[in-house]
Amino acid sequence: MPDRAPETVERQLPTEESRDLLALVRDMIQREIAPQAAAEEDAGHFPREIFTLLSASGLLGLPYDAEYGGGDQPYEVYLQVLEELASARLTVGLGVSVHSLACHALAGYGTKEQRAEHLPAMLGGGLLGAYCLSEPASGSDAASLRTKAVRDGDDWVISGTKAWITHGGIADFYTLLARTGGEGARGITAFLVPGDAEGLNAAQPEKKMGMKGSPTAQLNFDGVRIPDSRRIGEEGQGFAIALSALDSGRLGIAACAVGVAQAALDEAVSYATQRQQFGRPIADFQGLRFMLADMATQIEAGRALYLAAARLRDAGRPFSRQAAMAKLFCTDAAMRVTTDAVQVLGGYGYTLDFPVERFMREAKVLQIVEGTNQIQRMVIARHLAGPETR
Repeated sequence: MPDRAPETVERQLPTEESRDLLALVRDMIQREIAPQAAAEEDAGHFPREIFTLLSASGLLGLPYDAEYGGGDQPYEVYLQVLEELASARLTVGLGVSVHSLACHALAGYGTKEQRAEHLPAMLGGGLLGAYCLSEPASGSDAASLRTKAVRDGDDWVISGTKAWITHGGIADFYTLLARTGGEGARGITAFLVPGDAEGLNAAQPEKKMGMKGSPTAQLNFDGVRIPDSRRIGEEGQGFAIALSALDSGRLGIAACAVGVAQAALDEAVSYATQRQQFGRPIADFQGLRFMLADMATQIEAGRALYLAAARLRDAGRPFSRQAAMAKLFCTDAAMRVTTDAVQVLGGYGYTLDFPVERFMREAKVLQIVEGTNQIQRMVIARHLAGPETR
């Protein structure tokens, strides 16, 4: 069965520079990422060399200030780059999103001296970051985290366990949220912890249904000592910093979800237009044609939703509700689209010979990470009707 090349997504980009950037990304995907994606995912190989290349190409710091080595790109451009990367391999797209999330606290709340010291290496110096908020007993209820940071002179001593950490054990730095005060959100502070800190150890990576190339692991902080110069923001400001980061991070997840869904649709269309049954392509049958139309419509709607939220962010306007909506809709849509893609391919869709089964397994995690979709519904409802009464 001959291959049918997918149609290039038509994008509305604000500048000629951003159009050149997307062309660069697509070329890099075709040369460096897509050819190895299936085999490396199956083998559980993390493509650190790709992240080194992305860093050298300026693609790990796109939404951050050029003063510190970033790309000075608006979020609407950065997210479309993420979508393209995720469509080729979610391990790469999501990895870039997580790295950006890990840089957010220092870029937004660090002192000028902290930014000058750390950001250039984080954004373009080959480093890879991770974000440490969740714990074994506090996922959705992040304000109840138990990891502690205790002041000892000019240092902090950190003890506790973080869970579900993307890039856990391989990251060069971790943005960590730890308890420095009393119970609740106001007792949490943010820190920048080097990946090679003494007393920091990673457990064996989780064995996951999808994204096998992306390591997810628990981290144990056993008396990790860092100087106060690595505290980000004020004491007790950490939870507000975390929420700010997650609003932006949810848009990254939405863009990744659209990328995975687009890849599944491309595969389904290619198969349906070539697979012959009853003397004609199965794409001639109305049942499948309508299924493909619905898949494409969900993808376009999701893309429009995350871009609308990104443009609010770029304009400096509130976007928390829209970010939650984008994350909710795009990831739910990705789950539906990838499931339908498996159905379009029939028995072949259930085999490892075609990538749609991988897309379906990968789409599931996007409904869970960076706030489950049930949490997104709570966030949206609070914007509409106010906090829940108790």
